[in-house]
Amino acid sequence: MLLRHLLAILLLPFMVVVVVPYWLLTSFPVGGIATRWGDDVPLEGPARLLGVILFTGGLGLFCWCVTLFAKVGRGTLAPWDPTQALVAAGPYRHVRNPMISGVVMMLFGQALVWGSWAIALWAALVLLINHVYFVSIEEPGLEERFGASYINYKARVPRWIPRW
Repeated sequence: MLLRHLLAILLLPFMVVVVVPYWLLTSFPVGGIATRWGDDVPLEGPARLLGVILFTGGLGLFCWCVTLFAKVGRGTLAPWDPTQALVAAGPYRHVRNPMISGVVMMLFGQALVWGSWAIALWAALVLLINHVYFVSIEEPGLEERFGASYINYKARVPRWIPRW
């Protein structure tokens, strides 16, 4: 079971949160276009602190969600090894996609820490791609797998903006 989760994490969020941002930071500047802020940027310190807070919060949220997928859902975050039960506990009581919210928080946190507009753009793209995927593929699949329980859950819990 642990190997299944590690494989899913290494192949999906690790690529999105570690490999691509590293590539973005080390592959630029291209054509003289810098992707990081300089030392003379006003509010750089508070922005970096906010970035650390966002990254840490996103990592904690992501880990919490992976744990719930394993314990409650009896599956992984990977589409090829999905949960066997609907997960509607913890942060899933307030928002339908907290795991992706955690990933996007980590990316925006990195963008602030390194002052990288390229990573901020990547974070926005990750959010857009996931939104399209959830609306067109994942949610219809969850309706098919879990039926009325998912339809009721979807009616009660918003997709991205938490309802407290």
